[in-house]
Amino acid sequence: MSKDCPFCTLPPDRMLRQNKLALIIRDAHPVSPGHTLIIPKRHVASYFEASEDEKATLWALVDVAKELIETEFKPAAYNIGINDGPAAGQTVPHLHIHLIPRYEGDREDPRGGVRWVIPDKAKYW
Repeated sequence: MSKDCPFCTLPPDRMLRQNKLALIIRDAHPVSPGHTLIIPKRHVASYFEASEDEKATLWALVDVAKELIETEFKPAAYNIGINDGPAAGQTVPHLHIHLIPRYEGDREDPRGGVRWVIPDKAKYW
């Protein structure tokens, strides 16, 4: 646990679901309605530093988070991603998985999806 980490000091009312190793919250700065984060409780910066149990729990909670989003928001699709390290855009140095609901028409041409993190490389068709 880190006193300076916003994910280590979350108030209980932010947690949608949790278990022994991880929790689900809505993103404080969502890119779409229902944007959700799946976060290990142990303070670990990188996915590659997480234990096998933590990894399994995180991915199981992705499915739980998807069901919560489906019930409330009914999106057409999803982007799932991890920014692992500052060069990848990670701004909170505590591992978290983004589950981003996508909606018909939210982008004129959604092809390429997560490839748009490097726009010059995104359009390959």
